[in-house]
This record gives sequence, structure tokens and C-alpha cells, in this order.
Amino acid sequence: MNAKAKGTNAERDLIHQFWSNDWAAVRIAGSGSMKYPSPDILASNNRRKVGIECKSTKNQYQYLTKEEIENLKKFCSLFGAEPWVGVKFKSFWYFLSLDSLKETGKNFVVSQELAKQKGLTFNELLGFI
Repeated sequence: MNAKAKGTNAERDLIHQFWSNDWAAVRIAGSGSMKYPSPDILASNNRRKVGIECKSTKNQYQYLTKEEIENLKKFCSLFGAEPWVGVKFKSFWYFLSLDSLKETGKNFVVSQELAKQKGLTFNELLGFI
């Protein structure tokens, strides 16, 4: 399975998790490749709206471009949603606020260690814990 298909499957699995917990969620196909900024996933439970830039990796580190983060910020600001970065390390999701990301100069990086320290689990993101 190529990297794009792996990422798409991870996003779809996350969509199912939201719906299983009484949140509406949609995947925005083509995010990052169209003229306008958009997150990979939009989700809401009528009290909160979240926009999530999703990444999936088997590595210890996941890089995001400054453009990806700026686009997420812009969209969420205009839409009235909380911006989050979701990184799936192997089989476990972590959700990080943009303030938690580590800047490397040209990019941002999320290590598995940083995700465990500062990230939220799916249930924590939804406010269950």
C-alpha cells in the first residue's frame, strides 16, 4: 500500500471513531492540493468544532511543512474551529495543539516522545477524560 492510501485509510478510521462517539465528521478529499486551505478532517459535536491535519507514520518522527500549519490556522480561524494536528504513530493517535509543535526552521516536527508528553489521546480530545 502506498503512503497516500495509508494516510487515507488512517483518516477514514478516524472518521469512524468520531461517528462512534456521537460526533459528526467528514474527510476533506484533496486537502493540501487545492487552491484554498483546508484541514484533512472536520468534526463537531454541536458544542465544539475541530479541524485536524492528519499524518500517519511508522517512524519516530513526523514532519509538517510551515505551509500546512499556516493553512490549518487560516481555515480554522475563518471557520471557527479549533486547529489540531493528529499523528498516528503505528496504531495509536495523538492530537497536538499548534503550540505544542516543535519548529525546526523550515518545518515542524512531532516526535513520538513529544506526542506522548504533550499530545492528547482521542478520548482526551473529545473531552471524555
